[in-house]
Amino acid sequence: METEHFDAAVIGSGQAGGPLARAFARAGCKTVLVESQHVGGSCINEGCTPTKTMVASARVAYLARRASDYGVQAGPVSASMARVRERKRGMVESFRAGSERRIVNDGVHLWMGRASFSGPHSLRVQMNDGSPRELQAERIFINTGAHPATPPLLGLDRVPWLDSTTIMELDTLPEHLLILGGGYVGVEFGQMFRRFGSAVTLVQRGDQLLAREDDDVAGEVLKVLREDGLQVWLGTEAEQVEPTPDGHITLTVRTPEGQRQLVGSHLLVATGRAPTVEALNLAAAGVETDRRGAVSVNEKLETNVPGVWALGDVNGGPAFTHISYDDYRIARANVLEGGHATTLGRLVPYVVFMDPQLGRVGLTERQARAEGRNIRVGKMPMEYVARADEVGETRGLMKAIVDADSGQILGCAMLGIEGGELMAMIEIAMLGRVPYTTLRDGIFAHPTLAESLNNLFAAMD
Repeated sequence: METEHFDAAVIGSGQAGGPLARAFARAGCKTVLVESQHVGGSCINEGCTPTKTMVASARVAYLARRASDYGVQAGPVSASMARVRERKRGMVESFRAGSERRIVNDGVHLWMGRASFSGPHSLRVQMNDGSPRELQAERIFINTGAHPATPPLLGLDRVPWLDSTTIMELDTLPEHLLILGGGYVGVEFGQMFRRFGSAVTLVQRGDQLLAREDDDVAGEVLKVLREDGLQVWLGTEAEQVEPTPDGHITLTVRTPEGQRQLVGSHLLVATGRAPTVEALNLAAAGVETDRRGAVSVNEKLETNVPGVWALGDVNGGPAFTHISYDDYRIARANVLEGGHATTLGRLVPYVVFMDPQLGRVGLTERQARAEGRNIRVGKMPMEYVARADEVGETRGLMKAIVDADSGQILGCAMLGIEGGELMAMIEIAMLGRVPYTTLRDGIFAHPTLAESLNNLFAAMD
């Protein structure tokens, strides 16, 4: 078999791999991008784009049911999962086609198949049409992402369980959705399907939802979900699952009060994600992984093998699309432009797209106190925000942590209407090292959500 030679090979077309392959091709490098399934990575195909499209549909159903709160009369509200799915699929196909078009137009060789290492700088690709191909490349970039992890739950192989990808392909509404996991995926899908009309029971092993958040923020999230009609079990361990004679699913759990059995029509397993490395044959290249199976990298995203990098979720860093894209920028700057970019000290913003949104950046109060920092904390309920009150969206809270000595903002949690956009305003201030007093004393247009920053930063303890 003839081996083809490239200047650069990229495995995976996610938010790091696609742009990086295009950058190399535009720089005059012969570049190949190997993708096993769909161009665009998990964000476009299974993550951000489809889920947030469905979240938008669920919010419309929620607002329609609240029409009378605004003096508007509306009839009964129901959701057609087939139509919701159709809208989601259309959005995904549009984004995917655009991504593939840009890759090909920039001169990248696109191979649709599954790549595995046959040496430190050689790959064997089993093409999707069944034919094998081999290549060698001076530089190889791994961007294979992550996939839903399967927990070792007794009986799981006996029931038709769902993950974060397959649940979006349902064309009928679950009568009663059981969810394992109270992280971002469990929270978003739980609220979404409750708004579509399903009964929802969420089981969380830990003592709070969204384990990385401060307990007061997580408590407000729990309050929102329960107000929306979700049944939430905290501190509860799933012990086994089994089918019932009538086609339902029985989930046996251990609660703080003892064992219980929960019965539902569908089961969503949302207990985490794992790096997608199984097919890569990393041992053939000598590429090392960590204890979780993620590809080990340094602050420049270099693996232990010279000329091999790992970008995005597969390297075990923060699993967010925008972080994967920043990994691309780091690799581009260092490899193509001779720079010295690193991951050290970068801010990691993120948004949980429940409703209201939870926008987060920087340190939590818990993290800041654990580091022994001298801090001040400002907190304010969203019902104190005039704009939120006017539009009838008063659930949630705003919270900011600042360094008491320097006045620099260390982090924030914005759980409220457009919480992600409010968080981004504070992130901009953090990037510019603007002290909190500037936001406290700034003039913002009235009535906007932004003007709430005056009161939030005036509320420092």
